[in-house]
Amino acid sequence: LLSQFFFADERVTRVVAEINGLDAELDPQQYLVLLNQLHLSQAHLLAVLERIMDECIPTQRYSRDYLVKFPEELLADNLGNHMLFAAECLLAGTFLEVEETDGVQLRPQARNLLCSLELVRTVLREQSLSQPSSYPEPVQAVLIQFDQLFAEFELSYVSSLVAVKSPEEIYRQQEIIVLFCETVERALRLGYLTQEMIDGYEPLLMFTIPRLAIISGLLIYPEGPLSLEQSPEQMSRVFSPFYNLLKKIRDLLRVLSLEELCLLERSLCTAE
Repeated sequence: LLSQFFFADERVTRVVAEINGLDAELDPQQYLVLLNQLHLSQAHLLAVLERIMDECIPTQRYSRDYLVKFPEELLADNLGNHMLFAAECLLAGTFLEVEETDGVQLRPQARNLLCSLELVRTVLREQSLSQPSSYPEPVQAVLIQFDQLFAEFELSYVSSLVAVKSPEEIYRQQEIIVLFCETVERALRLGYLTQEMIDGYEPLLMFTIPRLAIISGLLIYPEGPLSLEQSPEQMSRVFSPFYNLLKKIRDLLRVLSLEELCLLERSLCTAE
Protein backbone atom coordinates (compact mmCIF):
# COMPACT_ATOMS: atom_id res chain seq x y z
CA LEU A 1 0.00 0.00 0.00
CA LEU A 2 2.84 2.42 0.76
CA SER A 3 4.32 1.72 -2.65
CA GLN A 4 0.97 2.43 -4.24
CA PHE A 5 0.74 5.63 -2.25
CA PHE A 6 4.20 6.71 -3.41
CA PHE A 7 3.32 6.40 -7.09
CA ALA A 8 -0.13 7.96 -6.59
CA ASP A 9 1.52 10.87 -4.80
CA GLU A 10 4.08 11.23 -7.60
CA ARG A 11 1.24 11.44 -10.09
CA VAL A 12 -0.48 14.26 -8.17
CA THR A 13 2.80 16.16 -7.84
CA ARG A 14 3.49 15.82 -11.56
CA VAL A 15 0.04 17.06 -12.61
CA VAL A 16 0.23 20.02 -10.20
CA ALA A 17 3.62 20.94 -11.67
CA GLU A 18 2.17 20.85 -15.21
CA ILE A 19 -0.73 23.08 -14.16
CA ASN A 20 1.59 25.57 -12.51
CA GLY A 21 3.72 25.73 -15.64
CA LEU A 22 0.78 26.30 -17.99
CA ASP A 23 -0.74 29.63 -19.00
CA ALA A 24 -4.45 28.89 -18.72
CA GLU A 25 -5.41 31.91 -20.83
CA LEU A 26 -3.23 30.79 -23.75
CA ASP A 27 -4.30 27.15 -23.63
CA PRO A 28 -7.65 26.84 -21.79
CA GLN A 29 -8.39 23.43 -23.31
CA GLN A 30 -5.20 21.88 -21.96
CA TYR A 31 -5.85 23.54 -18.62
CA LEU A 32 -9.23 21.79 -18.36
CA VAL A 33 -7.61 18.48 -19.32
CA LEU A 34 -5.03 18.87 -16.57
CA LEU A 35 -7.68 19.84 -14.02
CA ASN A 36 -9.56 16.64 -14.80
CA GLN A 37 -6.33 14.65 -14.46
CA LEU A 38 -5.72 16.31 -11.09
CA HIS A 39 -9.22 15.42 -9.94
CA LEU A 40 -8.72 11.76 -10.91
CA SER A 41 -5.22 11.51 -9.46
CA GLN A 42 -6.29 13.09 -6.16
CA ALA A 43 -9.25 10.70 -5.94
CA HIS A 44 -6.88 7.77 -6.42
CA LEU A 45 -4.49 9.17 -3.80
CA LEU A 46 -7.30 9.54 -1.25
CA ALA A 47 -8.54 6.01 -1.99
CA VAL A 48 -5.10 4.53 -1.29
CA LEU A 49 -4.77 6.68 1.83
CA GLU A 50 -8.16 5.41 3.02
CA ARG A 51 -6.95 1.82 2.67
CA ILE A 52 -3.74 2.65 4.53
CA MET A 53 -5.70 4.13 7.45
CA ASP A 54 -7.98 1.08 7.55
CA GLU A 55 -4.87 -1.10 7.81
CA CYS A 56 -2.75 1.10 10.05
CA ILE A 57 -5.25 2.63 12.52
CA PRO A 58 -8.40 0.47 12.17
CA THR A 59 -9.53 0.95 15.79
CA GLN A 60 -8.59 4.63 15.94
CA ARG A 61 -10.53 5.91 12.95
CA TYR A 62 -12.66 8.97 13.63
CA SER A 63 -16.38 8.13 13.77
CA ARG A 64 -18.30 8.70 10.55
CA ASP A 65 -21.73 8.19 12.13
CA TYR A 66 -22.64 11.70 11.02
CA LEU A 67 -22.84 10.46 7.41
CA VAL A 68 -26.38 9.17 8.08
CA LYS A 69 -27.43 12.82 8.40
CA PHE A 70 -26.29 13.67 4.88
CA PRO A 71 -28.62 13.67 1.85
CA GLU A 72 -28.26 10.45 -0.12
CA GLU A 73 -27.33 12.26 -3.33
CA LEU A 74 -24.18 13.57 -1.65
CA LEU A 75 -23.07 10.12 -0.58
CA ALA A 76 -23.41 8.81 -4.11
CA ASP A 77 -20.61 11.04 -5.34
CA ASN A 78 -16.90 10.98 -4.48
CA LEU A 79 -17.49 13.01 -1.34
CA GLY A 80 -13.91 12.82 -0.06
CA ASN A 81 -12.39 14.27 -3.19
CA HIS A 82 -15.09 16.94 -3.26
CA MET A 83 -14.16 17.96 0.29
CA LEU A 84 -10.50 18.26 -0.67
CA PHE A 85 -11.38 20.50 -3.62
CA ALA A 86 -13.66 22.60 -1.38
CA ALA A 87 -10.86 23.06 1.16
CA GLU A 88 -8.47 24.22 -1.57
CA CYS A 89 -11.04 26.71 -2.87
CA LEU A 90 -11.71 28.10 0.61
CA LEU A 91 -8.01 28.54 1.27
CA ALA A 92 -7.71 30.44 -2.01
CA GLY A 93 -10.57 32.71 -0.95
CA THR A 94 -13.08 31.27 -3.41
CA PHE A 95 -16.58 30.51 -2.10
CA LEU A 96 -18.17 28.40 -4.82
CA GLU A 97 -20.91 26.65 -2.85
CA VAL A 98 -21.19 28.30 0.55
CA GLU A 99 -22.05 31.80 1.70
CA GLU A 100 -19.06 34.08 2.20
CA THR A 101 -19.62 34.32 5.96
CA ASP A 102 -19.68 30.51 6.23
CA GLY A 103 -16.62 30.27 4.02
CA VAL A 104 -14.63 32.65 6.20
CA GLN A 105 -15.48 30.55 9.26
CA LEU A 106 -14.50 27.35 7.46
CA ARG A 107 -11.13 28.62 6.20
CA PRO A 108 -9.15 27.77 9.37
CA GLN A 109 -10.45 24.20 9.22
CA ALA A 110 -9.59 24.02 5.52
CA ARG A 111 -6.07 25.29 6.22
CA ASN A 112 -5.51 22.76 9.00
CA LEU A 113 -6.81 19.95 6.82
CA LEU A 114 -4.57 20.76 3.85
CA CYS A 115 -1.51 21.24 6.07
CA SER A 116 -2.23 17.88 7.67
CA LEU A 117 -2.55 16.26 4.25
CA GLU A 118 0.84 17.67 3.19
CA LEU A 119 2.37 16.27 6.37
CA VAL A 120 0.80 12.87 5.70
CA ARG A 121 2.14 12.89 2.15
CA THR A 122 5.64 13.74 3.34
CA VAL A 123 5.66 11.14 6.12
CA LEU A 124 4.26 8.35 3.95
CA ARG A 125 6.67 9.11 1.10
CA GLU A 126 9.60 8.84 3.50
CA GLN A 127 8.19 5.67 5.04
CA SER A 128 7.65 4.07 1.63
CA LEU A 129 11.32 4.64 0.78
CA SER A 130 12.69 3.35 4.09
CA GLN A 131 10.37 0.68 5.54
CA PRO A 132 7.42 0.17 3.19
CA SER A 133 5.98 -2.71 5.21
CA SER A 134 5.55 -1.05 8.60
CA TYR A 135 3.72 1.87 10.21
CA PRO A 136 5.69 3.16 13.22
CA GLU A 137 4.02 5.27 15.89
CA PRO A 138 4.87 8.69 14.34
CA VAL A 139 3.21 7.60 11.10
CA GLN A 140 0.12 6.46 12.98
CA ALA A 141 -0.04 9.79 14.83
CA VAL A 142 -0.16 11.90 11.65
CA LEU A 143 -2.77 9.58 10.13
CA ILE A 144 -4.99 9.84 13.22
CA GLN A 145 -4.74 13.63 13.15
CA PHE A 146 -5.53 13.81 9.42
CA ASP A 147 -8.49 11.45 9.79
CA GLN A 148 -9.98 13.59 12.54
CA LEU A 149 -9.41 16.90 10.73
CA PHE A 150 -10.91 15.50 7.53
CA ALA A 151 -14.05 14.27 9.31
CA GLU A 152 -14.51 17.53 11.21
CA PHE A 153 -14.16 19.60 8.04
CA GLU A 154 -16.50 17.29 6.12
CA LEU A 155 -19.24 17.63 8.72
CA SER A 156 -18.81 21.41 9.05
CA TYR A 157 -18.72 22.04 5.31
CA VAL A 158 -21.71 19.88 4.41
CA SER A 159 -23.70 21.33 7.34
CA SER A 160 -23.18 24.81 5.89
CA LEU A 161 -24.11 23.59 2.42
CA VAL A 162 -27.34 21.63 2.93
CA ALA A 163 -29.94 20.96 5.58
CA VAL A 164 -28.51 18.11 7.62
CA LYS A 165 -31.03 15.65 9.00
CA SER A 166 -31.85 16.05 12.67
CA PRO A 167 -31.57 13.08 15.06
CA GLU A 168 -35.37 13.06 15.25
CA GLU A 169 -35.73 12.71 11.48
CA ILE A 170 -33.16 9.91 11.42
CA TYR A 171 -35.10 8.09 14.14
CA ARG A 172 -38.34 8.51 12.16
CA GLN A 173 -36.66 7.03 9.09
CA GLN A 174 -35.48 4.07 11.16
CA GLU A 175 -39.06 3.56 12.31
CA ILE A 176 -40.16 3.43 8.66
CA ILE A 177 -37.48 0.82 7.93
CA VAL A 178 -38.80 -1.30 10.81
CA LEU A 179 -42.37 -0.88 9.51
CA PHE A 180 -41.36 -2.04 6.03
CA CYS A 181 -39.48 -5.05 7.47
CA GLU A 182 -42.47 -6.08 9.59
CA THR A 183 -44.75 -5.57 6.59
CA VAL A 184 -42.64 -7.91 4.45
CA GLU A 185 -42.52 -10.50 7.24
CA ARG A 186 -46.30 -10.39 7.61
CA ALA A 187 -46.87 -10.55 3.83
CA LEU A 188 -44.66 -13.64 3.61
CA ARG A 189 -46.51 -15.26 6.50
CA LEU A 190 -49.93 -14.61 4.90
CA GLY A 191 -48.76 -15.69 1.45
CA TYR A 192 -49.12 -12.29 -0.22
CA LEU A 193 -45.47 -12.48 -1.27
CA THR A 194 -42.96 -15.27 -1.76
CA GLN A 195 -39.30 -15.44 -0.82
CA GLU A 196 -38.49 -16.07 -4.47
CA MET A 197 -40.01 -12.71 -5.41
CA ILE A 198 -37.78 -10.97 -2.87
CA ASP A 199 -34.63 -12.91 -3.77
CA GLY A 200 -35.26 -12.21 -7.45
CA TYR A 201 -35.86 -8.47 -6.92
CA GLU A 202 -39.31 -8.68 -8.48
CA PRO A 203 -40.03 -5.14 -9.82
CA LEU A 204 -43.65 -5.30 -8.65
CA LEU A 205 -42.40 -5.23 -5.04
CA MET A 206 -41.51 -1.55 -5.49
CA PHE A 207 -45.26 -0.86 -5.55
CA THR A 208 -46.55 -3.74 -3.43
CA ILE A 209 -44.49 -3.30 -0.26
CA PRO A 210 -45.20 0.45 0.22
CA ARG A 211 -48.92 -0.16 -0.34
CA LEU A 212 -49.00 -2.96 2.22
CA ALA A 213 -46.88 -0.87 4.60
CA ILE A 214 -49.47 1.92 4.55
CA ILE A 215 -52.20 -0.54 5.57
CA SER A 216 -49.94 -2.07 8.24
CA GLY A 217 -48.96 1.35 9.55
CA LEU A 218 -52.56 2.56 9.80
CA LEU A 219 -54.26 -0.58 11.17
CA ILE A 220 -51.78 -3.11 12.54
CA TYR A 221 -49.08 -0.85 14.00
CA PRO A 222 -51.10 2.33 14.68
CA GLU A 223 -48.54 3.65 17.17
CA GLY A 224 -45.70 3.48 14.67
CA PRO A 225 -44.42 6.03 12.13
CA LEU A 226 -47.86 6.37 10.50
CA SER A 227 -49.61 7.19 13.76
CA LEU A 228 -52.24 9.82 13.06
CA GLU A 229 -52.46 10.72 16.74
CA GLN A 230 -49.43 12.92 16.15
CA SER A 231 -49.37 16.16 14.19
CA PRO A 232 -48.03 16.27 10.61
CA GLU A 233 -44.94 18.09 11.91
CA GLN A 234 -44.13 15.12 14.13
CA MET A 235 -44.26 12.64 11.26
CA SER A 236 -41.46 11.80 8.90
CA ARG A 237 -41.21 14.05 5.87
CA VAL A 238 -41.92 10.96 3.77
CA PHE A 239 -45.54 10.86 4.98
CA SER A 240 -46.34 14.27 6.50
CA PRO A 241 -47.49 15.86 3.17
CA PHE A 242 -50.17 13.12 2.93
CA TYR A 243 -51.50 13.46 6.47
CA ASN A 244 -55.12 14.25 5.48
CA LEU A 245 -55.14 11.59 2.77
CA LEU A 246 -53.88 8.99 5.25
CA LYS A 247 -56.74 9.88 7.58
CA LYS A 248 -59.26 9.23 4.82
CA ILE A 249 -57.59 5.91 3.96
CA ARG A 250 -57.64 4.86 7.63
CA ASP A 251 -61.34 5.68 7.95
CA LEU A 252 -62.13 3.60 4.86
CA LEU A 253 -60.04 0.66 6.09
CA ARG A 254 -61.79 0.61 9.45
CA VAL A 255 -65.16 -0.24 7.88
CA LEU A 256 -63.79 -3.31 6.08
CA SER A 257 -64.32 -6.79 7.41
CA LEU A 258 -61.30 -9.06 7.90
CA GLU A 259 -62.18 -10.92 4.71
CA GLU A 260 -62.50 -7.68 2.75
CA LEU A 261 -59.17 -6.44 4.13
CA CYS A 262 -57.42 -9.64 3.04
CA LEU A 263 -58.97 -9.31 -0.42
CA LEU A 264 -57.80 -5.70 -0.63
CA GLU A 265 -54.25 -6.60 0.37
CA ARG A 266 -54.09 -9.43 -2.14
CA SER A 267 -55.31 -7.11 -4.89
CA LEU A 268 -52.61 -4.59 -3.97
CA CYS A 269 -50.02 -7.32 -4.56
CA THR A 270 -51.09 -7.76 -8.17
CA ALA A 271 -52.40 -4.39 -9.37
CA GLU A 272 -49.94 -1.96 -10.95
